[in-house]
This record gives sequence, structure tokens and C-alpha cells, in this order.
Amino acid sequence: MRSVYLKWFTTDEEFKFYVEYGGHEEDMYLHHHVDFSELVIVLHGNATHVVNTEESFIKKGDVFVIDGATSHAYKDPHDFRICNIMYKPELLRSAGPDLRKSNGYQALFILEPFYRNIHHLTSKLSLPISSLDYISSLVAFLIEEYTNKLQGYQTMLRSRFMELVVYLSRQYEKQERQGIHSNLMYLANAISFIEDNYLEPLSREEIAAKSNISVRQLNRIFQSYYQTTPFAYLQQLRLEHACTLLKKSNHPISEISDKSGFNDSNYFTRQFTKVYGMSPKVYRKNQ
Repeated sequence: MRSVYLKWFTTDEEFKFYVEYGGHEEDMYLHHHVDFSELVIVLHGNATHVVNTEESFIKKGDVFVIDGATSHAYKDPHDFRICNIMYKPELLRSAGPDLRKSNGYQALFILEPFYRNIHHLTSKLSLPISSLDYISSLVAFLIEEYTNKLQGYQTMLRSRFMELVVYLSRQYEKQERQGIHSNLMYLANAISFIEDNYLEPLSREEIAAKSNISVRQLNRIFQSYYQTTPFAYLQQLRLEHACTLLKKSNHPISEISDKSGFNDSNYFTRQFTKVYGMSPKVYRKNQ
């Protein structure tokens, strides 16, 4: 199995992003991405997709994400044409809170890539032709921007890539409502539940119950994708909210602690200082 690096496709250290059309007339070797994730959109034809040691049929309209831990290849391509979008995972982690609340986003861009690597998973987004036409035009715009590299192209690419992510996330949720079920949506609901209710008192048991999974499974997902625990992730969201209040309001520290989901202002101050290296009072003064 071969290792593939993003630097093979782009040498731009400031903007580690690459988009291209891919045409496969022959089998593609098994490989894994060392330092990037890949969004794949099948624009035409069909092939057999090999993920680790499992095989599944993919066709026009299918969309999926392969992360760095997963090996994959293509076999038996027939008029097979795809779009590859290669990006650093950090690009998606900067998504706004409204997108992180989306079940479709959590399922397609976070949970599917994770589960695809640990057991056989054929779940994916399958776009109708009308939606694929829109996606194809958006992809063409991305490739034109990337090729021409006019002034401001990086900002334009980030913007249109996030537009693509939002659209695909909405399509995933629409697919679920039409009865094409995925167990990942239950888990996606748990993660988006945190994003939507992090200012409220929450327990791991309550979060896990929202998706009919165990606390152990919830912990495993967070450790694998976020490299943290559900509680630490919850606290991170609360501290980020506190930073916003410190910068944009004159509320007392004790009130900001309460508004950010902490019921003990001393505990809030200790945790804030631990993460940001300064007290909330000093942070506000520096801002």
C-alpha cells in the first residue's frame, strides 16, 4: 500500500488545499492519505470502491469522504470520472456553530470517515441528478478559481468550498428524511445536540441517550476524531462563548461564568486560566 502526501499536489504552505477532476480508465492502487482528507464526488460512470479490504459499488452521484487513516482504491472503472477535493481536516474544524449543529454535516464529514476505517461501511450520500447538476457547476467554479489563481482566490475557494459542504450536508439530511436510513444519524444527533445545548447543564448519559448509543461509544468517537472527551469538548465550547462575552460585553466575570454554562465562577476562572494562560479579567483587558 502506498502513502500519499498533500505536498505531492500543492506546494503552497499557506493554503493546503487541492481540487481536480480525476478520470480513471484503469484500476487505481490501494493507498492512504498521510496528512489530508479527501472529498470525492462521482460525476460520471461507476467503479468498485475498495476500502481497506472491503468492496462496494459506487456510481454517478455518490459522495463520500476518506480520511487519513483509511486506505482505498478503485477497481473495474467504467467511464469513471470524479472530482477530488483534498484538504486539511482543520479547514472543516473552523466551521461555524450553525454548521456543526447539522446532523448531515456530522454524519457525512465526521462520522462516516471515522467508521469507514474501523468496520465495513457502505453508507454514503447519493445525489439526485438535479442536485448533481448544481454540484457539478460548483465544482467547475472551484477548479477554475484554483487554476487561474487570481487575487483573492484562496478566500474565494474557502468560501465556495464551505458552500459545497453546507449543500452536501443538507442533501444528506434530506436523504435521511426520505427513508434512506443511516445509524450514523443517531450519533450525529448526539454531537449536534452538544453544539445546540452547550450552555445548558448536560451529562454524558443525557448526550448518549439522545442517539441511543452507550457512553463508552460516545467517548470513543470523541477520542478518535476530536482527540478529547465529550466533557472537554463541551467545556471548550463554553470557554469560547465566554471569550466572546468578555470581548463584547461589560458583564461581571461572575455573570459571564453563569451565561457560559459554568455554575461556579471560581472553577470557571481556573479553567479559563488553564486554557488561555491568563485570567478572564486579564483577557478582557488585553482585548
